[in-house]
Amino acid sequence: MEKECILIVDDDKDIVATLKIQLEKENYQVLCAYNGKEALRQLEQSQVHLILLDIMMPQMDGFSAIMKIRERQNIPILVMSAKSEESDKILGLSIGADDYITKPFHYKEVLARIQSQLRRYMRLGGIHTASDEIRVGRLCYNFAAHTLTADGEPVKLTSIETKILELLMRHPGRIFSTEEIYSNVWGEPLAYNSENTVMVHIRRIREKIEITPGEPEYLKVVWGIGYKIEKR
Repeated sequence: MEKECILIVDDDKDIVATLKIQLEKENYQVLCAYNGKEALRQLEQSQVHLILLDIMMPQMDGFSAIMKIRERQNIPILVMSAKSEESDKILGLSIGADDYITKPFHYKEVLARIQSQLRRYMRLGGIHTASDEIRVGRLCYNFAAHTLTADGEPVKLTSIETKILELLMRHPGRIFSTEEIYSNVWGEPLAYNSENTVMVHIRRIREKIEITPGEPEYLKVVWGIGYKIEKR
């Protein structure tokens, strides 16, 4: 069985070396880069399944790297950063990161988050359906390929956005609470302030699928209850 490949991107070579040793003990293939430009070159040359990415780096910082990566790929991106302000976390999630860990961190937490992201990226939760796709108005989601089109045009989604949308598209009209979305997508109970994390991803999905995101036609909020895909 092919090993899952993790790309570690951080200008702190001690952190990179330590994580590499620990992840290789868990039987992952590990690639290393020390700035955003090196990370992009690695992605062009190798198949990567998850990226551990620092924010403050020379030549190209983490935020810029995330935006470049998201132009081409939807692999999970787990941000590791000493910047702990809520605004930095929201910015990271808004531009395409799937999760955010503040330095200093405990390795076991990093490993748990890696395993959770990879499990859902590789299997998308193991949810199955009798039909390969579902159409809701302008939207068509293909469950086998995990791809979305709007008016026949492909919509680029991150892995987390894909998981959220797939959950909602499987059950048109059903309202999912923030807690249900978080537990289904992240695989763990709703944590402190995680409501903001879900909200940020919902906003990003709306910006990609709605003609007028401020007046959504498909991804609706039911105030005080949760979110749903409008049933047509």
